[in-house]
Parts: sequence; structure tokens; C-alpha cells
Amino acid sequence: MEQLLSEIRACDVCSAHLPLGPRPIVAAHADSKIVIIGQAPGTKVHATGVPWDDPSGRQLRKWLGVSDADFYDEKKIALIPMGFCYPGKGKSGDLPPRKECAPLWHDALFAKMPNLKLIIVIGIYAQKAYLKHTAEKNLTETVRAYKNYLPKYFPLPHPSPRNRYWLTKNPWFDNEVVPELQKLITSIV
Repeated sequence: MEQLLSEIRACDVCSAHLPLGPRPIVAAHADSKIVIIGQAPGTKVHATGVPWDDPSGRQLRKWLGVSDADFYDEKKIALIPMGFCYPGKGKSGDLPPRKECAPLWHDALFAKMPNLKLIIVIGIYAQKAYLKHTAEKNLTETVRAYKNYLPKYFPLPHPSPRNRYWLTKNPWFDNEVVPELQKLITSIV
């Protein structure tokens, strides 16, 4: 696993497309029990090199009901984005994750984590990649149908502050889904 992580962190396959240059962000261990698959690091995470070290990460830890210590314990939780580097700025936020990363590295990472119990797929990019044809017609319906993907997957919306409107419009998420997610995480961690 350490050799693989070193290779990932040295990757520069798509450097020509990265406005801040390559800085692959990943955290994993052979003993990881949960994998969180997010979108791609933002500028703050790119600067610090610490995955989910931003407002989105704080919100995600609240949803999961875990401490920072548990969240960043790689033996418990692996943090693997769809795109490992900051992709750049788009019209309404960051650009989509680079398409090279997941096919290049995900299978190799998963092959080295035999103790996985749960894969949390955050946002539409991770859900399309992992839930494929079983995903519902949109992110909202996929998250609402989270029980259909258990015990292997748990779909979530992105915890970005930009998603406040979605959370306000879908109060069932905080009332019904988050408590079930927290119970599941507690039982695994």
C-alpha cells in the first residue's frame, strides 16, 4: 500500500490540465474499513495537502458523526477522490474531477484494502462511477434510495456550503438519512 500511495502522490499524468499543478491528495491504509469517495480537492485542500480540510469536510464529519481523530485515522477511513488534484475553477464552482484518476488508481487501491465494509459515494461523479445503471434519475433520488445500495455503498450529496439550498429543500436528508448514516458508521468504526 505504501508503494502504491507513493506512486499516486507522484502522479503527473494530467499536469498540463491543472492550473495549480499536480498535488494528488489521498489517504488510505490496508486496514481501512470505510472509503469515502469525493469529487476532487479544492484550493484549500490543495494548499494544505490534507483531504477534506475545509468547510465541506467539517460538514461531512458532522453528517458521519465522527471526530477529526477518527476521520483522519486511515485504518478506519480512507479518503479517495474521483480526481486526486485540484481541477481548476469553472463557471459555477470547481471544474469536474479529471477523468484520468479513478480508472488509473481506484482499482489498485481497492485491491489493497481487504477489510472494507462501506464505500460512501459523495456527489454525482462518484455515484455515476460506482452505482452505474443502478443510480436513480438524479442525485436527490439516489440519496433518498440509499437503502437500495447497502450494505456496500452509501450515496450522499456533496457537503459543500454551496449545497445549502439542496439541504433546505430536502429536510428528510438531515431528519432520516443522517441518523441512519451515523448508526452505520458507529457500528463499523
